[in-house]
Amino acid sequence: MSLKRLVIAGTESGVGKTTVTIGLMAAFIKRGYKVQGFKCGPDFIDPSFHTAVTGRASRNLDSWMLTDETIKETLSRESRSSDISIIEGVMGMFDGVMPDSDKGSSAHIASITNSPVLLVVDCAAQARSAAAVVRGFQVFSSDTEIVGVVANRVGSEGHFRLIQSAVEKECGIPVVGYLTVSMNVNLPERHLGLIPASEHHEMEVYSHTLGESINQTFDLDLIYRLAEASSLEVERECYQPEKRIKKATIAVAKDEAFHFYYEENIELLQQSGAECIYFSPLHDKEIPSCDGIYIGGGFPEEFAKQLSENKSMRVSIAEAVKNGIPAVAECGGFMYFCEELINIRNERYPMTGILKGSTRVHKMLQAIRYVELEGEEIRFLPEGSKVRGHEFRYSSYEGDKLPETPKHVLASYSHLHFGSCPELAENFVVQCSKYS
Repeated sequence: MSLKRLVIAGTESGVGKTTVTIGLMAAFIKRGYKVQGFKCGPDFIDPSFHTAVTGRASRNLDSWMLTDETIKETLSRESRSSDISIIEGVMGMFDGVMPDSDKGSSAHIASITNSPVLLVVDCAAQARSAAAVVRGFQVFSSDTEIVGVVANRVGSEGHFRLIQSAVEKECGIPVVGYLTVSMNVNLPERHLGLIPASEHHEMEVYSHTLGESINQTFDLDLIYRLAEASSLEVERECYQPEKRIKKATIAVAKDEAFHFYYEENIELLQQSGAECIYFSPLHDKEIPSCDGIYIGGGFPEEFAKQLSENKSMRVSIAEAVKNGIPAVAECGGFMYFCEELINIRNERYPMTGILKGSTRVHKMLQAIRYVELEGEEIRFLPEGSKVRGHEFRYSSYEGDKLPETPKHVLASYSHLHFGSCPELAENFVVQCSKYS
């Protein structure tokens, strides 16, 4: 197993963590290394970029939704066949669930996994002051080790040298590379954040160009050496690789409109005896033969017209649910399960109508939060059990309260991480097997 890993943390949101992460991935791959990506926190979009660049499924490491042991096991297992693991941070390095704790932050993941940290700093309007910023991050916590600094948005190589001299003298760690403002390497954005890799058709060209730039202005040999870390002690395997007896077939929506899934959710369904087959609510005419339906999040509002016009698919899914097929619909899937989707231009599009009411897309963010649900609140969970998840949405349900759902349907705005409660996956598969 590779013992090379780095957390790419930032002094704040928007400082360039994704740019540096993708660039390093591309640069190391060009050198012939196998690179495994990870993302701190619950985000789906950054991992889609990692996956597109590395050709390996990126994983979420979220210390609020998952236990420390699950995080270490996931990192250990997925790093086994790689040469280096690159873990992209979230927000500022110490920003997490609460202001008085590192819980859920990049620093917490670095601490749990004993991973060295590269700190990305926006140096656009500072020189020696950059050393004060880095020094503050160094002394703020003794649980993490910052091994190097990346200077982003510098004006020139000369500007970089000033920063490098100050930081290395005052902080005792190397400034391993820089990106200039003139490189113009920002990714386009959409209301939910960065446009997912599945829609960014120039991703290959972009990552290649960025990798070339980083190869010229970063000391990759030094970064590779700094990535050396200790082995992770894992008590148990959270996800068993052995084949299970097939109990049911679950149809999973996956296309441009629906593609937000935690990889472990699919794996836990498979581990519980599900055969997961993929279909497209956008392009297929009807749902495939199956015993259960799983529709995750994505951008149904961007494809509302096409989803609405594919009436045969809408009717197919609605009839299957009416006939009792178990179903899970998360966020975008929840929107698709309602009667109508109203986009930001106030255009109304019929959806499946499984649930009463409409969802409306807004210009302003409607919710960003972690959630914890108990067994009595959620389908497929025994009483007393809890599952954790996350919401990040610009839409809302039109009504005083969320609609009533059939007993065989779990539909909500929450993206639930089955790794926080594997019983959810097991019970869903059991219900699907009963339906079959």
